[in-house]
Amino acid sequence: MKSQQIRQTFLDFYKSKQHEIVASAPMVIKNDPTLMFVNAGMNPFKEYFLGISESKHNRIADSQKCLRVSGKHNDLEEVGVDTYHHTMFEMLGNWSFGDYFKKEAIAWAWELLTEVYKIDKDCLYVTIFEGDASENLDRDTEAYDYWKEFIAEDRILNGNKKDNFWEMGDQGPCGPCSEIHVDIRTPEEKAAVDGASLVNADHPQVVEIWNLVFMQYNRMANGSLKNLPAQHVDTGMGFERLAMVMQGVRSNYDTDVFTPLIREIETITGHAYGKTEQEDIAIRVIADHVRAVSFSIADGQLPSNNGAGYVIRRILRRAIRYGFTYLNKKEPFIYMLVNTLSKQMGDAFPELKSQKNLILNVIKEEEQSFLRALDSGLVLLDSMIVNAKSQSQNIIDGNKAFELYDTYGFPIDLTALILREKGMELDEAGFDKAMAAQKERSRAASETTTSDWTEIRSDDTQEFIGYDKLEANVRISKYRKVTTKKDGDLYQLVFNMTPFYGESGGQTGDKGYLESASGDTIYIIDTKKENGQTVHLTKNLPKDLESNFTAQVDKNQRHRTSSNHTATHLLHQALRKVLGDHVEQKGSMVRSASLRFDFSHFSKVTAEQLQEVENFVNARIREQLPLEENRSNTYEAAVEDGAMALFGEKYGDVVRTIKFGESYELCGGTHVANTADVWHFKIMSEGAVAAGIRRIEAISSDAVKDFFAEQSRHFDEIKTILKSNTKNPADAIAQLQDENASLKKEIEQLLKAKAGNLKGDLIASAQQINGVNFIATQTDLDAKSVKELAFEIEREMENLFLIIGASDGEKATLTIIISKNLVEEKDLNAGTMVRELGKHIQGGGGGQAHFATAGGKNPEGIAAALDAAKEMV
Repeated sequence: MKSQQIRQTFLDFYKSKQHEIVASAPMVIKNDPTLMFVNAGMNPFKEYFLGISESKHNRIADSQKCLRVSGKHNDLEEVGVDTYHHTMFEMLGNWSFGDYFKKEAIAWAWELLTEVYKIDKDCLYVTIFEGDASENLDRDTEAYDYWKEFIAEDRILNGNKKDNFWEMGDQGPCGPCSEIHVDIRTPEEKAAVDGASLVNADHPQVVEIWNLVFMQYNRMANGSLKNLPAQHVDTGMGFERLAMVMQGVRSNYDTDVFTPLIREIETITGHAYGKTEQEDIAIRVIADHVRAVSFSIADGQLPSNNGAGYVIRRILRRAIRYGFTYLNKKEPFIYMLVNTLSKQMGDAFPELKSQKNLILNVIKEEEQSFLRALDSGLVLLDSMIVNAKSQSQNIIDGNKAFELYDTYGFPIDLTALILREKGMELDEAGFDKAMAAQKERSRAASETTTSDWTEIRSDDTQEFIGYDKLEANVRISKYRKVTTKKDGDLYQLVFNMTPFYGESGGQTGDKGYLESASGDTIYIIDTKKENGQTVHLTKNLPKDLESNFTAQVDKNQRHRTSSNHTATHLLHQALRKVLGDHVEQKGSMVRSASLRFDFSHFSKVTAEQLQEVENFVNARIREQLPLEENRSNTYEAAVEDGAMALFGEKYGDVVRTIKFGESYELCGGTHVANTADVWHFKIMSEGAVAAGIRRIEAISSDAVKDFFAEQSRHFDEIKTILKSNTKNPADAIAQLQDENASLKKEIEQLLKAKAGNLKGDLIASAQQINGVNFIATQTDLDAKSVKELAFEIEREMENLFLIIGASDGEKATLTIIISKNLVEEKDLNAGTMVRELGKHIQGGGGGQAHFATAGGKNPEGIAAALDAAKEMV
């Protein structure tokens, strides 16, 4: 059975069991501060499990894109080493929200596996929770009794809390689970070793394929368990593992989920899969990682240096270095796999087709960038090796290796491999210590302590009224304390209704205050959305939590933010008009002070195009277009009507549409009532973010007024400084620039003449020291002149060691040039020496063995540096 048929069979089966079939949510999570990526099939449904909101459907099934790079069995550095763990994977799941429970979940799972997929019953084992005395949890005899109706009792195994009690996190819904394992070993292997003994033992052919989680508890902050008000079912079956079983192979990578990619890697690299273990691992790593990176980019997450973007960059760089090291690929090639992936999975996941060019270009640019970093790292590592050997050392300091890894992104395993090839060692203990220290700093900086919610009153659903009102009488429904190292103690408040907009969709949250009847005022410093509810952040709690309060949004901030959000929609429309319909929004940030808009476009936007875009937006503002809003549209109807939906966004069954003239988008943010309220729009900058992604930063409303006022003030200051009565000071400035350029040329000629005179004197001053022509001098020449002078002398003298100290005010520089024959014959290294000598001028530097420079802030130390250089020679 082909993988596409396996997926569809699962969905059809649960559709026959009255489940609503839903599309996979985006893999990248945007409005949940606790997660970067969907790492389990249940993540998109957290708010239902938490009881914050109710699902429109009490039975759901889907195939959810997931990404894991940490946690049980999923350490990134292990993916590809074995044949059944992945970073990106599909999770086939069926869900019950307060409807059916263990009996139906178990019966249907068994029916699907054995009667529909026709997996041999004698290959299957199941586990149940054995109980845990420390938690006062009994053995799950209910699940055991249901299972024994279908499978022999000796194939129902007890599992401990680690394997058979599933938890969403340190807090939240949890419960016992039943895992279904399959044994696909040969008959001979099965006869030799009982499969039951290999369950949950990380055997590559005895693997878990399905986990049935029975949500019935809520884990509290103090570790205790409370019964949930309703019981839920959360199941997850690994699609890739199921394909392995159904297609009769012994590795996930031998299924048609991966073989098209592997064949393409073989073609591109010339390395055959199945020949050597290390090359096989490299091919598996690349096949796995290109999927994870491609789906992430399609869902709106570009590689970057922080957060979720850093995770994606780290995954891609791991694939690049495996290709670099073991497949000898020194040029970009992983991007070439995107076409194969799009053809293979584009029907099930259309975003791969629609975003293919973006994915391809981003991966190619990332490959080029990291390969350049590898080249630079190789030079730095070679310098470390030369320096170590010059000191008769056979080991590279762990701290230096960590700096190479942390600052330049140079993989530590590649460092270790190169050192072994050169007969040297890596101080692994020192590296591990430096790595652990960094992780501890990172952990401490991001550590958060969250208490349980204290419920004051029960409200079915929190109501957002902020589209219509900025002030409301509210009551606090619940609150909790959150402590971080960065912000200290904060409190999160949830109201029964709120006019405050919680940060989402690129728009920042509202600020304002909460006031009681007695005049007790609490300032709301930010508003977030978490698991479907609006959370208000304060530094203090009200004195009387059960009082009635007036919630007041900061009107000025809301107006400025709404103005920028409306301007963002008009900007999107303008870019598509001016640049073409290929332009798509790839991210935005709407604040009260400014807006930022990322969009797909494969070349720099010209000044003329930017002016045309700006003019287009301001023309729409002058047209005074009224807001046309529909808060109860369906997604299908809105898109069919022409509303723009953004890739990577999760939309519900009911959507809100915003229309200003021909600008028509799905949007949950706040907007002005009329484009005239935006007043004016001004683009401040345009530039590249990544391959095929450009960014515009702009302002509107009050910020434009402030900008024009400041520009007018600067204009008057310039006229005053120029003492010019002309209406256009540009003419006077141009004249000054011409005069300045002329004076610079004169100074350069004078310096050149001075350096020419100095060259003869320096050559004549050379001292013979151990076969070296040693020259040391101090000058006030600029850096360019010093460099030119050094190379001119080097061309005229053999066996040269020249050091020049120069000072400019409080700055000092040292320049060393050494004849190339001396570098080899006497093992001299300008880079190493200048770093040591730089200490005299309270600075540092580096360079090549032949030529290097250092800078510092102590000109008085130059003389000592020159004397020390002489001692070195």
